[in-house]
Amino acid sequence: MKRAAGILLPVFSLPSAGGIGALGPAAYRWVDFLAAAGQSWWQVLPLGPTGYGDSPYQSFSAFAGNPYFIDPALLAREGLLTAEECAAAHCGSEDAVDYGALYQKRFVLLRTAFSRFTDTAALAAFRAQNAHWLEDYALYTALKTENSQKSWLEWPAEYRLRRPGALAEARRRLAREMEFCIFQQYEFARQWAALRAYAQQKSVGIIGDMPIYVALDSADVWAHRELFDLDENGLPNEVAGCPPDAFSADGQLWGNPLYRWDILQADGFAWWMERLAAGFALFDRIRIDHFRGLESYYAIPYGAPNAKNGRWRPGPGLDFIRAIRSRFGPSGKEGIIAEDLGFLTPAVHTLLRRSGYPGMKVLQFAFDSREESDYLPHNYTRNCVVYTGTHDNDTLCGWLQESAPRADVRFARRYLDIHTRRDAHWHFIRAALASVADLAVIPMQDYLGLGSSARINTPATLGGNWAWRMRRGSDSAALAGRIAQLTALYGRAPKAAEARPKRRTSPPVSNRPASRRGASKEAIHAVHTAHTE
Repeated sequence: MKRAAGILLPVFSLPSAGGIGALGPAAYRWVDFLAAAGQSWWQVLPLGPTGYGDSPYQSFSAFAGNPYFIDPALLAREGLLTAEECAAAHCGSEDAVDYGALYQKRFVLLRTAFSRFTDTAALAAFRAQNAHWLEDYALYTALKTENSQKSWLEWPAEYRLRRPGALAEARRRLAREMEFCIFQQYEFARQWAALRAYAQQKSVGIIGDMPIYVALDSADVWAHRELFDLDENGLPNEVAGCPPDAFSADGQLWGNPLYRWDILQADGFAWWMERLAAGFALFDRIRIDHFRGLESYYAIPYGAPNAKNGRWRPGPGLDFIRAIRSRFGPSGKEGIIAEDLGFLTPAVHTLLRRSGYPGMKVLQFAFDSREESDYLPHNYTRNCVVYTGTHDNDTLCGWLQESAPRADVRFARRYLDIHTRRDAHWHFIRAALASVADLAVIPMQDYLGLGSSARINTPATLGGNWAWRMRRGSDSAALAGRIAQLTALYGRAPKAAEARPKRRTSPPVSNRPASRRGASKEAIHAVHTAHTE
């Protein structure tokens, strides 16, 4: 892999109109900014529909896209909405996502668009091409709506236990509601594919994020109970989390159901391979979250108040890596980044080395004043990805000024030769870009020099997370120029031979509504195939 640089910015953080980042004009302007800044990569967080706590790591589906990311402005260009309807559905502020207001307004707006949608042939083709996950997901969402958004574990027994007769009757009764769900996934797929195609034209790749676990209240668990460690009522026997450590005396209790790896392995990890195939079709690279769970994972008794009394259980290990290589060939190695943070044993290090995947180095973890750290830049090897911080970290300025132990800050200042408070975050950015790591990814908040109020997530907390939005105009030409200069200085800029096309600041649009145009199978294949207009 050649030296390169990228920026981490969640889709929901884009300065789109309407209250949340979306896949319309603001996303295209963002791609233009990345290209102007000499960046080869845009890293995003998971794109799935969010559930409990609005976390993208607790999604209702491992395959579906988040309907909130459908840009109403593009639906208006298709003739499905009016400008007045879009304006009336605006909610929240330019600084933070208001998920409660979004839930109340956005689906009403999408239902209006659906009522005017007429391209039933394109929708039917999309449905057929994605039936392996979409049929279960559409029925799940329809039943969830009918049951006041309760978890499937609280549904009537005939639906909870998926009795065939009851499901067949529900499909007939809820056919229109299922079509509404499929319409949302169709529009998400088209908008994402068009945006990704535009990014490819600009030589900007997209790094996606794949949580290792899925949510208990998800279509995946409801439809494939046999793949998860559940009792006869569908409740987990044990759940996922992390043991106590220096950062958390109680550990972390995530609550996700655990896999039955023996069942998954019996058919070559088929469900996981389909999930990865969907990811590779969405993204140019995939970061597998909590990679260490493939070697061994921490299992906590269901119902426990904290993570103190869990146990380590063996994961699928190298057999899983071999299955990826067999299915995906070179992309199964070159297209994956391993999130290898947390409690790492020699066995985890061995699995990472044998996989060939690059691991992660986080500068905020480097300056523990008590001991030498693998995260210090002078200890890096090339096959890694360096970050100043992740979505779970404070921003650099917040870390320096508020959250970091003072001894660690003093060590960082000595190591990075920081003598003043002004622009101290740029010293971290320079260290990341100057390192030997093949790829350096910087959160946008760090380039903007923002404090703790711009933090994306504080682990083990509820409320106030996953909400930060970048203000319109923050991605200025001046900042792009400064980033481009540093990126070139440290040998991470794209080659001159890879000159990008002429700057373009709005999505490609036909003169007539897209919903009325014919579409090939390739153009609308799931959330999986690049769509060009």
